[in-house]
Amino acid sequence: MIPDRVLNILIRIFFPITYINHEIFILNRQVIWMSKTYEQINERIRSGKAVVYTAEEVIDLVRSKGAEKAAEEVDVVTTGTFGAMCSSGAFVNFGHASPPIRMTDIRLNEVVVDGGLAAVDTYIGATATAQGKTGGYGGAHVIEDLIAHKRIHLQATGPGTDCYVRRDIDTWITIDDINDAFLFNPRNCYQNYSIATNTSSRTIYTYMGKLLPKMKNASYSSAGQLSPLLNDPHLATIGMGTRIFFGGGEGYVTWPGTQYKTNVEEVNGVPVAGARTLALIGDMKQMDPKYVRGLDITGYGVSMAVGVGVPIPILNKDIMERCAISDDMIFADMVDYSQPTDRPPMARYSYSQLRSGRVEYQGKTIRTSALSSYHGAREIANKLKDWIEHGEFLLNQPVMSFPKDIKLNKLQERRC
Repeated sequence: MIPDRVLNILIRIFFPITYINHEIFILNRQVIWMSKTYEQINERIRSGKAVVYTAEEVIDLVRSKGAEKAAEEVDVVTTGTFGAMCSSGAFVNFGHASPPIRMTDIRLNEVVVDGGLAAVDTYIGATATAQGKTGGYGGAHVIEDLIAHKRIHLQATGPGTDCYVRRDIDTWITIDDINDAFLFNPRNCYQNYSIATNTSSRTIYTYMGKLLPKMKNASYSSAGQLSPLLNDPHLATIGMGTRIFFGGGEGYVTWPGTQYKTNVEEVNGVPVAGARTLALIGDMKQMDPKYVRGLDITGYGVSMAVGVGVPIPILNKDIMERCAISDDMIFADMVDYSQPTDRPPMARYSYSQLRSGRVEYQGKTIRTSALSSYHGAREIANKLKDWIEHGEFLLNQPVMSFPKDIKLNKLQERRC
């Protein structure tokens, strides 16, 4: 298959004349007709003339003026999400001590982190914990404390070698002391997610929170109409190299996130269950602990809340239409988390129904609550909007698109 970047070069060679002030590029195997270009939008940002709306604000604009008129007026729509993202973590380089040590067993504030890298590199997994513990304080809290410039207790041992003679070290570090600290999160920004409930007669504790017996409650986890991948559901503008708001600083999309899939039923052009995801990277030394928070989910374990905002350039009317999706148009399926496997959909609700605080199921009223913060998502979208309006944040055109047609494999158990 010819890569998108090659197709774009061929278009510019063989079709140098574009239609009526439009340009075209290919992303995700789609021809994207642009009434505006990235460079034109960035020039408006630099000059302080860019028109920016949040995904929440733009809904009414499109309803009143229509997508075509709105697309002419608006340059960028900002999105946001702030919720638990377990598949997250940080790479750290401590620097070499004298005499040096090759660290193979590393603990930070008693939390066991990975020593399977070079001598003084490690990866702090968000869900890592102290040995023998499943909750309380974990890797996510270490990351939050590093970003907050707090002192961290480093304990490490190694085998001792001719080039790394030392066998142990016990010291205190801060983010200002170490060479490198950057988040690299393999799976963030899930594109929608199932609603969790519990039909059993006992309370269960899950990564979706505490679920009461007999369907007394249900939890959901998405920012709905503000969520990045629900405003660009087929990733027409999001790919490798997209610049984002990440944990209070700038970050980038690096790759499709783990468990990325596209074979999910769609309603109104968006999936009704978990689908696409993003892998993200960003410098922790720029971040704000307000937007990177360690969590201890009762009865489940440690996770990390991460704040992410993605700017969507309004290149044409189609992109504008997708950014105007509202909570009453976005649906998610409810499933029974008391079932260990094979959780078929029980019912389907819109995010406007979920945010009302209750839904009806077969004559029964179920209380609903969000695991993610809509208030936080709104704040992030507005903060990103402010950066762009003040010329502090430019847009990146993706250098590579992500798969259009992909499904997940299940782990195959084989006799050993």
